[in-house]
Amino acid sequence: MNGFAGLTKVGVIPVVRGSQPETIILLAKALQAGGINSIEITVETPGALEVIKKVASEMAGTFIVGAGTVLDGETARLAILSGAQFIVSPSLQPDVITVAKRYGKPVAPGAMTPTEIVRAYELGADMVKVFPASTLGAKYIKDIRGPLGHIPIMATGGINVNNAAEFIKAGCLALGVGGSLASQQVIAEGNWSYITEKASQLVELVRNARL
Repeated sequence: MNGFAGLTKVGVIPVVRGSQPETIILLAKALQAGGINSIEITVETPGALEVIKKVASEMAGTFIVGAGTVLDGETARLAILSGAQFIVSPSLQPDVITVAKRYGKPVAPGAMTPTEIVRAYELGADMVKVFPASTLGAKYIKDIRGPLGHIPIMATGGINVNNAAEFIKAGCLALGVGGSLASQQVIAEGNWSYITEKASQLVELVRNARL
């Protein structure tokens, strides 16, 4: 089983942009209450590495924190040293894969075409993030799974409660879910019950789609 086994078991990976230290633990606990065991903190926000460190420290052993939007090997290294347990990129950057593998962390680079997907897997990707998923559609995933069924696929971009099941049925092992689950506005409002409810819905949709 690939290095994302702990994440693919649930199948929903929240993607959080604009994360803040003062709200991240409350957010993580709201997701956890809804049955989700992980979070992807995108690193383009100033202070994101401190946020990763906070989750890794305060929720060690109960929650999986990773770094997203990683565009180069040095950022991957810093994220891992801050406590990131997995690395995700929106594009195919070989040095990101190299660094993640050097530190023994699972990595999911982004790809769109079959050529990119195969190349990412050949370079050592544990899972390939097909992005932007909603633009390509679930049928695209199903079509590429024909010849590339041996490559673990995660779909990210525009995933919500209305289309999550379609992508799982098409063959995705996991879904990266952003604003439809935990938007910056909902987080700013502290609407943790909404996040827990949406998390629970997504987890149930994935579970049922796998039956």
